[in-house]
Amino acid sequence: MAELGADVAPADELTVDQINPLNAHLFRDHRWHDHFARLRQEDPVHMNEIATAGRYWSVTRYDDVKAVEMDWTSFSSASGITLGQRLDPAHDGGVSRLMSFIAMDPPQHREQRRAVTPSVQPANLQNLEPLIRERTVAVLEALPVGETFDWVDAVSIELTTMMLATLFDFPFEDRRKLTRWSDVVFAIPEPGGLVETQAQKRDEFRECVDYFSRLWEQRKEHPGHDLVSMLVHGEATKDMPAAAHLGNLLLLIVGGNDTTRNTMSGSVYGLNEFPDQYDELIAEPSLIPNMVSEIIRWQTPLSYMRRTATDDVEIGGKQIRENDQVLLWYVSANRDEDVFDDGDAIDIGRPNADHHLSFGFGIHRCMGSRLAELQLRILWEEILQRFERIEVRGEPTRTFSSFVNGYTHLPVEVVPK
Repeated sequence: MAELGADVAPADELTVDQINPLNAHLFRDHRWHDHFARLRQEDPVHMNEIATAGRYWSVTRYDDVKAVEMDWTSFSSASGITLGQRLDPAHDGGVSRLMSFIAMDPPQHREQRRAVTPSVQPANLQNLEPLIRERTVAVLEALPVGETFDWVDAVSIELTTMMLATLFDFPFEDRRKLTRWSDVVFAIPEPGGLVETQAQKRDEFRECVDYFSRLWEQRKEHPGHDLVSMLVHGEATKDMPAAAHLGNLLLLIVGGNDTTRNTMSGSVYGLNEFPDQYDELIAEPSLIPNMVSEIIRWQTPLSYMRRTATDDVEIGGKQIRENDQVLLWYVSANRDEDVFDDGDAIDIGRPNADHHLSFGFGIHRCMGSRLAELQLRILWEEILQRFERIEVRGEPTRTFSSFVNGYTHLPVEVVPK
């Protein structure tokens, strides 16, 4: 049984059955690449078992991940989308009872998702673009010149929380609460960590529940065009229990925060890691849209999603039992050598960059994908307008999570034109 401790050995020192890519230390230490490369080559459908989560399979190749995504009847989302320590419903503050449409199968999934999709349809995105650009310019113009600062806090978090506050019609002065709650949802309690105990996590989560419960009641009487109002008054969602409402809201917070925020940070870090690609982008700004797709592939802000087998079924020659948990590792599929040549490298001209699986595939493909791409495109259009370069001044610190592949700090300095 593979362990999840901090002292995990390099991939080339392990037998393949000792590899467990779920280990959050691999992601915080940025050492996951070789572990997945071993699995893709030697055991692409790989079984692990741990006491806190039971038996689960890691699917690591592109074609296998897509095949599972497309077969929602054999691989259900209804039992949850992440793998981790099972919570006690009597003491977790309601976390384990929350429901959201990402953790549902058709027809419920389709009906509830439809309630909020107007917010990210092309007409609404077109209306949002001037506001996104105005805010992006204001944030970039306020950055200090000639000193090192944290890009994650000053830019990535600031832009994503402003966007979320707009989509939710959330009190603007409290918008940083959205980031905190999003981070707490998947935080692993540890001394000195984002949350230190399960009790602290429960208490902060209750604050989120209470806050949105108040907003929910307000929008019943005074609806607007925001996501909360859409859920309150949507035909498929208006009569749902409170746990389902709050689960959907939390899903939208996490989806709008973690993915865009960490790709914004990853774009700066990645282009510094591959300075020839940064030079090419400066020389050819028309490459920005393809660069955005390539960075989303390379960063893969959410590492995996979980499915649960509804029957005995085969994947990649392996026999999966009914009720086995299956992890779809997007972070590995996006580096599959059979699909992406030299996948560990950034190539902003990559012809199939938009074939990445960072947004999922099939019925659960991220509904906010176009909004995320729009925000990233505008950010880099405005960066190239006013800065010679954004230079990374030290190694980033990363999220302690195997689910969220992200950054907590990224020291940079801007070089103005």
